[in-house]
Amino acid sequence: MILGVDTHRDTHVAAVMSLTGKTLAVQSFAATALGYRQLVQWATQLGVVRRAGVEGSGNYGAALSRYLLSQGIDVIEAPGPGRSARRRRSKSDQGDAQAAARSVLSGRAYSRVKAGNGPVEIARMYNVARNSAVKACRQATNQLKAVLVTAEPALREELAGLSRRALIHACVKLGDDDAGGDPVLRATRFTLRTLAERIEQLTVQARELERRLAELIERHYPQLLAVAGVGPHSAAVLLITMGDNADRLRGEASFAALCGASPVEYSSGSRCHRRLNRGGGRQANAALYRIVLTRLRWDPRTQAYYERRVAEGKTRREVIRCLKRYVAREVYRLVQGQRPAPGCS
Repeated sequence: MILGVDTHRDTHVAAVMSLTGKTLAVQSFAATALGYRQLVQWATQLGVVRRAGVEGSGNYGAALSRYLLSQGIDVIEAPGPGRSARRRRSKSDQGDAQAAARSVLSGRAYSRVKAGNGPVEIARMYNVARNSAVKACRQATNQLKAVLVTAEPALREELAGLSRRALIHACVKLGDDDAGGDPVLRATRFTLRTLAERIEQLTVQARELERRLAELIERHYPQLLAVAGVGPHSAAVLLITMGDNADRLRGEASFAALCGASPVEYSSGSRCHRRLNRGGGRQANAALYRIVLTRLRWDPRTQAYYERRVAEGKTRREVIRCLKRYVAREVYRLVQGQRPAPGCS
């Protein structure tokens, strides 16, 4: 039997389909631990379930996907029907669940979901919080500078010419007593102090998360940090793209496609051409780009390759694309050579 699930925040709608394409049953379950157990028990009563198509396995269906994997069921990411299909037929949760099962049965859906039960999932959690802290810190810094632009001239002159770190330290020490009887100046000094304290707090959080991330990568994937140009953050981003179960990928070409580092054929007639791949994870692509730029600056082997390809007539952009593809291949092979067991902390 094939199981198809349309996931939502509070409930999941499941459909069981035979190998001939006949829908045997459709039922709704709560998105809870008890609901997951009931769903699997209900499905296995109808037959042997080896594969399941889960729509939204990266958000509402993430916990369900992990539970199905723990029960020995191969979970496939089921794509939605798309806009054109929705125009031709009505939309319902039961229909979406059946479409998820049918996509797995037909072979249209074949990408296995990420296990989410190992160190890579831990790195993803740390990275989410770290990116949020860095973004909020940058936003608070811009707000602090914007407040200074409209502040009183005396206050601006007091804080002028300071570096970013010295400016934040100076704003933290601002008091309301020095404002005299001017309520606007008092509010300005209080706002600057509040923003500076927020920046310091976010900076401490970001550094702590970066430390935890570096320790995690060093413990489970030290071979990545030994590669030229690969730091903890870039390694974490690439690992998150790959997932804990890296064997779900068919090869290093699949990983390169996930990173947007594989060329796309764009040929017609006698013209053979390949264009830039604008798909894939943009954060992973940016991580490859940072690694390549670091190698171009410090790695003699990469510098020699760059000079040779430029002499052959390649542009700088084309050489960087080739180098990103090479880095993706190298990272994939290193991770495949040493994968930690699921459940590591």
